[in-house]
Amino acid sequence: MSTRAITRLNSNLSRAIKLQNTRRVHTYHAKPLAVGHRSIVARPSVGAQRRAVSNIPEDFDLDQQIPTTNRTKVEDVSPNPFPEPSNLNDAVDEAGTNWAHSFHGLSVSPFPKEITDILLTPIEPGDIEIKPDGLIYLPEIKYRRIMNRAFGPGGWGLAPRGEVNVSARVVSREYALVCLGRLVAIARGEQEYFDPAGIATATEACKSNALMRCCKDLGIASELWDPRFIREFKSKYCVDVFVEHLTTKKK
Repeated sequence: MSTRAITRLNSNLSRAIKLQNTRRVHTYHAKPLAVGHRSIVARPSVGAQRRAVSNIPEDFDLDQQIPTTNRTKVEDVSPNPFPEPSNLNDAVDEAGTNWAHSFHGLSVSPFPKEITDILLTPIEPGDIEIKPDGLIYLPEIKYRRIMNRAFGPGGWGLAPRGEVNVSARVVSREYALVCLGRLVAIARGEQEYFDPAGIATATEACKSNALMRCCKDLGIASELWDPRFIREFKSKYCVDVFVEHLTTKKK
C-alpha cells in the first residue's frame, strides 16, 4: 500500500472516531432537538439503579413523613384580631359592689363642707376656652384637677356601665362617677372620629366627655350652662365677628 493511501486511511479513521464521540456527547447531555424530533434522554445504567436500591433499608416506610429540621411550627391565629369584650357583670370591687349596675351610696348624705367648697368654687375666666362657633367650655384637665383637689388622687374614678358603642362616625360609652366609694352621677360620653385608625383616641376622648357631664351634678363649672353667665362672659371677654373661609367661602 502506498504512503498516500495510508495517510488517507488514517484521516478517515480519525474523522470516524470524532463523529462517534460527538454522538455520545449529544446522547448523554440530551441536547434539545428541533420541533418534530424525539429528545434523547440519558438514563442511568442498570448497575447504578441496583446500587441505589440496595442502599435503602428494608424496613423503610416510603409513606412516612420525613421530618425536617428547619420547619416552623404554625400557631393557631384567631380570626378576630380584637379581644373579646370584658364581662362587666363580673366586675366587683373589694366591697362587693358591681358599679356596672349598682347605685350604691347615691344621695345618702352630702359631702363635707371642705369638699363642697372646692367643688363649688367659681371658675377663673382665664381657664375658660371658646370654640369658633361661640361655645364656651372648660378643658377636661381642669375638671380632673378640681376632682383631685376635692377628693384626692385615687379618691374618685369613672366606672364603665357598658361596652364601647362604635357607630359610623361616633364612639360612645356610659360611665358612672364614683367618689369615696359612692355613686355620684351617670353620663354617656361621645366623640366623633373620621378614620378607623382614630377609634382609640376617640374612645379616650369619650371618657373625658363623660367626666365633664358627670361633674355637672357636683356643681363644677355650672356657670358654663347658665345663659346669663354666657352672655356676660362673651360681652366682656369675646369679640363676635363674621368671617369667610378662604377655601370653602363659607361664613
